Amino acid sequence: RMPSIFSYQSAEVDWCEGNFEHSAVIAEYYNTVSAGAPEGRAGTSLLLPGLFSVYFHMTLSYVGQLLDELSILWTLAVAYSFWYPKVYFPRFIKSRKHFFWLTGITTVISTLMSFIKPAFNAYVLNCIAFHLLYLTWQELKKCKDKRVHRMAAVMVMWWVLAISSWLSDRFLCGLWQAINFPYFHSFWHVLIAMSLLYCCPLVIYFDVRYEMPSFEPKLGYWPSDSWPVVVPYVALEEAHKQC
Repeated sequence: RMPSIFSYQSAEVDWCEGNFEHSAVIAEYYNTVSAGAPEGRAGTSLLLPGLFSVYFHMTLSYVGQLLDELSILWTLAVAYSFWYPKVYFPRFIKSRKHFFWLTGITTVISTLMSFIKPAFNAYVLNCIAFHLLYLTWQELKKCKDKRVHRMAAVMVMWWVLAISSWLSDRFLCGLWQAINFPYFHSFWHVLIAMSLLYCCPLVIYFDVRYEMPSFEPKLGYWPSDSWPVVVPYVALEEAHKQC
């Protein structure tokens, strides 16, 4: 008989961490804990992806896998819909409303395709990061503000560490299990959250430049630039553009 889509370990993927080694009810203990811990620091928009990721790694269920991946897909779709710069719209798109429709239709089609091969979703979602990096590069070429370039560099650094951890867990699992250290997917959760912590202010910064020309966005770090651990933010001042 086919297993229930809600059953433990009914998902198409199983990460490198051993299952039920630290708890009788949590399949991947460290992946579950790490999935829930960073999302609060990266913003409330990641609350649902964080909760669904916790559910997925706790159960490794087919439904959990779909919820985890589709919540990320729809979060990206919302972000693109509202903050994708008009200057990069395809030529046949004439307004933000038309772009909403394009994004919505694309997301619905992608959602339906996700049910055909859910394991393929993660690779596609990671590839979206390359488009975001391309957009960041295009914006940096227009900007001379050193703080913007610094924040972008830190964002990319965290992303490289994150994607390296994800790939290592996926393709070098045998090595990590041999040395009893199969925890790189949990590192991915923390590192990608750190990357998003710097990505979000950058997106806001560029959005203000396009949508609020009467203000000059300034990037800052709380509590201080000199602290080793900081929270980046955007402050608005009267227009006096550097970029």
